[in-house]
Amino acid sequence: MGFVAVAVVFWLYADIEITTLNPWEEITKMAMGAVTPNFFETDYLFSAIINTIAFAMLGVSVGNLIGFFLALVFHIRFVRAACAFVRAIHELFWALIFIQIFGLSALTGILALAIPYSGIFAKVYSEILEEADTISLNAIPKGTSHLSVFMYARLPDAWAHFKTYSLYRLECGLRSSAVLGFVGLPTIGFHLETAFAEGKYSEASALLIIFFIIIATIRKWSRTQLVPIYILASLIVIPWNLSDISLVNIIRFFSNDILPHPIRVAQSIDVNVLVDLGIWTKTLFLDQALPGIIATIILTQIALVGSGFLTLIMFPLISPKFFSTFGRWIGHVILVITRSTPEYILALICLLLWGPSMLPAIVALSLHNGAIIGHLIGRFTENMSLRPDRSKGINLYTYDILPRIYRQFLAFLFYRWEVIMRETAILGILGIATLGFYIDSAFADLRYDKAMVLIILTAAMNLGIDVLSRAIRSRLRLQTRINVV
Repeated sequence: MGFVAVAVVFWLYADIEITTLNPWEEITKMAMGAVTPNFFETDYLFSAIINTIAFAMLGVSVGNLIGFFLALVFHIRFVRAACAFVRAIHELFWALIFIQIFGLSALTGILALAIPYSGIFAKVYSEILEEADTISLNAIPKGTSHLSVFMYARLPDAWAHFKTYSLYRLECGLRSSAVLGFVGLPTIGFHLETAFAEGKYSEASALLIIFFIIIATIRKWSRTQLVPIYILASLIVIPWNLSDISLVNIIRFFSNDILPHPIRVAQSIDVNVLVDLGIWTKTLFLDQALPGIIATIILTQIALVGSGFLTLIMFPLISPKFFSTFGRWIGHVILVITRSTPEYILALICLLLWGPSMLPAIVALSLHNGAIIGHLIGRFTENMSLRPDRSKGINLYTYDILPRIYRQFLAFLFYRWEVIMRETAILGILGIATLGFYIDSAFADLRYDKAMVLIILTAAMNLGIDVLSRAIRSRLRLQTRINVV
């Protein structure tokens, strides 16, 4: 109840004003576009689809490989800290950084996915290895090398979990790959942004339908034995654009551009330079960092509670305890569409309807995360046994089901807390005054020094939320399944 009370207080101070003059007119246009998709309007549609899959396949594969080896040394404090830092920065922020270094090349998109995903894979794989069944170790003869023990005793038990999580992360990679198009990379997101900006909702509808089909059929086409072929094909078809990469730009970015302005323009470090640096830091904090942090926290907490409420509404849609097979099929379609649509795209749609405020971000984050957790909780109820004299209708929900799934619900909700904050920050790129708004503005003004400081602050906030979330889950003894994030 404390989180709900905080969200209510924050709601009173949040900017949730609807500024569009006639949102119903735009809703009508979007609805017409949704039922009249145009699959032949978008130029280079096939290449956009291929690029979206290729970026996801290569980014996730590289992240998977690096994360696997990092998981083996994850017990080292420095490795844990480094992995926590890189995964705390959203893929879109990594893309904005690499665009300044490598331009709009394939390397930018691959690294934007691979770097944060390597930190995520390392953390999850290390947890899988820690919780793997160790009974097979008893059969290992003394004196066996560590490599043999790992390959023949520990890895086989964990391999199935690795494959399951890799498939889930590929689905996440497809969503992230699509969003990379909003910063200029040639994926579906690039064409979606153009379609929405020009009011071509039939074209946007067609793009989203294709994207949903790719996500919905991922288990059909992502066979383990086909992965090497997909990786090779991705390497061939992806637009590398290596001519955009300049060694001079790379050196200048790290040696000059990201240095704070007072240090960058000074001939030598003296008292005056330190005073100027203090003024620069104070101005950045008061004018941009502090307002961005406050807005990010307000939006995160409201979206967290909103996600919780929508989860409790959505999970019965796919639960056999409430609906028949046909009803659950409709529920699955609703949840697949909602959870497969990246928050960034959902927020963009809501932004067109209601104008720039926190309301589009709140609705987008709540819908997306509510659908994800609702899917997990709905699946959790499938193996739940009920008494012969069970209640029906609302009483079944209130008195039989809800008390039994509540701890699992809280576990997943707190697990998504840090993810919600990461997404809250990047929605600032759409004009919502979170930290992402000031980061995007700094990049647009070529103030890379300010952008890097704000990105580090964003990572620090995400790390803080992650630590707090784990502490709450530990105190309440809440457990999440290891193969679900």
